[in-house]
Formats: sequence, structure tokens, C-alpha cells
Amino acid sequence: MRWLALAFVALIAALQYPMWLGKGGWLQVRELDRQLAAQQESNAKLKARNDALDADVRDLKNGFEAIEERARAELGMVKQDEVFFQLQQESRQSEASSPTSTPGAPMSLPIRPVTPSGEAR
Repeated sequence: MRWLALAFVALIAALQYPMWLGKGGWLQVRELDRQLAAQQESNAKLKARNDALDADVRDLKNGFEAIEERARAELGMVKQDEVFFQLQQESRQSEASSPTSTPGAPMSLPIRPVTPSGEAR
């Protein structure tokens, strides 16, 4: 009778092994679920990026406002008869050496108008 019980225990252990540790077992399924969740998160981020790029392309194809905005922001272009003011910040070293400058105080910035051709007046 004792040998029969040990044989059943061995048989049950042999049947349980593939379920826990074999191919397609519990541990592998858990790891694949983790990888799936990571990939779905990555896909969602890429889909949002693609949607933003798609909207940007549609704006550039259909409207002149988007083209003008890009030209102003990326290329520094200005319209005809428009004056462009460029603000330049002072360097940190001259700010620190100035006896009158205090942290948090407003900083005066020089302003110089630039003509549409890019020359300073």
C-alpha cells in the first residue's frame, strides 16, 4: 500500500512539472504577460507620437498658418515691414560679479531691432 501511495505522488509530480516549469508553463506565461504589457505601453506611446506627426503633416499640407509658424520658429523669418526684436541675456559670470545684482532681482535685457534682411540697425 505504501508503494502505491508513493507511485501516485510521483505520477502527480510528473504531471505537474510541465504545468509549472515546462514550455507554456505558469512561469513562462507570466513572463510573456509582462512583455506583452510593456510592448502595449510602447505601442501606445508610438501611436500618440504618430498621431501628432500625422496632424502636423495635415496642417502643413492644408494651411499656411502652420508653414508660417514653422518658418518663424525654426528659421527666424519675419514678414515684410515687420520689426524683429531679439532679447539677449547677460552671462552668469558678469551677473555674479556685479555688486548691484541680487538673486531674484529682475534683469535688464538689451533690445536691438533687426531688419528683415537680418542686419542690426
